[in-house]
Amino acid sequence: MGSAQLSLSYGQAFVAPDRRHHRSSMSMRLPQIGQLNAKGACAVISDSTQRNSMAKQAGDLSVRGFLADYYSTPDHWDVKTSATRVLRALNGWCYSQSQCVTEGSYVSSLSAMIYRGRTAHLFHLGDTLVFRLRGAEFEQLSRDHVTDLGGYRYPSRALGMDGSIDIDYAQFPIKQGDIFLFTTQAVLGTLMPSEYVQLIRQDASDLNAACDRLAEAAVQRAQARGYGAEQFCFQLVRIDDLPDEQPDHPGRAYGDLPIPPELSPGDRLDGLEIKAVLSRTAQSRVYRVRDISTERDMVMKAPSPELSNRNVYLEHFLLQQWVVERVKSPFVVRIMESSRPRRYLYYLMAYVDGETLTEWARRHPQASLMQRLDIANQLGKAIQALHHRDILHQQVHPGNVMIDRHGQVVLTDLSACRAREGGRHREARELLRQVGLTEHSAPEYALDDTVGRRSDQYSCASTVYWLLTGELPYELAPNRLRSHTDLEQLAYRSARTRNPEVPPALDEALRRALDPQRSLRYRRMSEFRRELRLPLASDRRDASPPSGRRFFRDPGHFWQGVAGILLLLLILTWLLK
Repeated sequence: MGSAQLSLSYGQAFVAPDRRHHRSSMSMRLPQIGQLNAKGACAVISDSTQRNSMAKQAGDLSVRGFLADYYSTPDHWDVKTSATRVLRALNGWCYSQSQCVTEGSYVSSLSAMIYRGRTAHLFHLGDTLVFRLRGAEFEQLSRDHVTDLGGYRYPSRALGMDGSIDIDYAQFPIKQGDIFLFTTQAVLGTLMPSEYVQLIRQDASDLNAACDRLAEAAVQRAQARGYGAEQFCFQLVRIDDLPDEQPDHPGRAYGDLPIPPELSPGDRLDGLEIKAVLSRTAQSRVYRVRDISTERDMVMKAPSPELSNRNVYLEHFLLQQWVVERVKSPFVVRIMESSRPRRYLYYLMAYVDGETLTEWARRHPQASLMQRLDIANQLGKAIQALHHRDILHQQVHPGNVMIDRHGQVVLTDLSACRAREGGRHREARELLRQVGLTEHSAPEYALDDTVGRRSDQYSCASTVYWLLTGELPYELAPNRLRSHTDLEQLAYRSARTRNPEVPPALDEALRRALDPQRSLRYRRMSEFRRELRLPLASDRRDASPPSGRRFFRDPGHFWQGVAGILLLLLILTWLLK
């Protein structure tokens, strides 16, 4: 008979000549009962190459990042969906960061095994090793992805090695008494399979001691064969007990919740009172609500009642909350928690007491160029915060930009927001089309081309252009494009001809960020933001009152002053003779 819960034990041992410069990392996560049932337990090991000067950072980051993000994924996702999306996002981050360093890289092999219910799920990249000991049978579960170059073996298909990844995935039924061993390529050529079995079985009740025996034996064998000082790490996981047979239904946490009915001001739902209806669209309903117990105003977003059977949209709706929970920025709307358990499908956001950028521009027609550029820079910070977490907003336009009563910009409406993952450009385009293209959408969305961060850059630049001129940069709106030949009709209309206050350098920056060809825009949002900040910095210098300290900070002014003093002394000397 099985028990009500999955029960595991584990042990670890690590050997390294210098613990400060290790290249391998491992960890085991055994969550509390609720999360154990929803997400399972997880064992992870990572390993980078000896010749990588950033091996320690790469190994540690991959393990910590995977565990943190996996247990933050929505509970309605199954194991494969959660782990795969996390690995793709983590791979994208590691790959992009590797392009920014001159020595070393964030490349590492990684194996993660998730134990949920009566099944183990293995996700594998590179050349880390995973074995299963069942009775006297010792079997390798992972595949070695290595390349031989100049007599050295390097991992291939590793995390962070390329912009897209091919993940090995396998699932296995688990049995009580199964033992799983996680280790690295460093142990190859030391112990034989029979020795692994003997050393583990010698006293399998103490897995830490078993790992110590493996490490000690591997070190002795390596020294005897002249391998020199090597790094060894061993992690053992034993299945102590299995849960009762039950249907695997990962969507029970939120996916089974009913969609709220149509709500009106005065209605109440889960301790929340509806104060106003902010938006009704074909996909969703947005309400301003007040938590009755805390008297806190928030914004509730729920799927449209007509979408009850559209599971694809509902999956993305639940994804929206998870995506934004990963972003910590004052310029991006925050997710809020209700004081009571949810009985319906919705999520809550912080209420921004202010107005949209469209309304602000209408009420402030005489706003200065510097005021408008300050808003543009805050909007750039919001988009950068999303991009740092590998998230695309995909619907940046004046109606989705809020300005509170203190002049703070907050980017809202996450309907088309999604994680940036290799090979999922078509899904991103289809999602945006379902939500709706706008006149600020980048041309590639209408033309079925590859989308990415530069697509958000285009939308941001289009919004800034509109903010500075009140018009659009092209006579033909990009969302009206029908073929690639239509791109020839997109002739940039200089912002200076519509607003003479726009400096030539800023006009050129807008032209580049709004280039119809995605590859010709700025590589990073930070480059475009730098151009937006230059007029602000120049204005501050011009507005600063002159002072003696600022006068003598200029070398030319300093020597002019010295020459004047010397001339005065010469005249006084002549008069006193």
